Amino acid sequence: MEVEEYDINRDPPHRAFLERHVDAGHFLDFVSTRSPVFKQRPLPRTKKEAIDLMMAQPNLIRRPILVRGGKVIFGFDKEKYGKL
Repeated sequence: MEVEEYDINRDPPHRAFLERHVDAGHFLDFVSTRSPVFKQRPLPRTKKEAIDLMMAQPNLIRRPILVRGGKVIFGFDKEKYGKL
């Protein structure tokens, strides 16, 4: 599988990308809750708050982000990767 790598701090995803791919019902699944920055902040209560936080602090975006065609996976998930 061909892979392109991006530095999420130098070239973070655009807001439109996050709006399209972050699930409103499970928005915390897209945030790196282990990050020290995350632990210092109040928990986002909405998708908009989560995306605002990710835009301000790209390190809070769950990594890696795998994009293949129209499918996007946030975070390492061997099972989901296998299905692509």
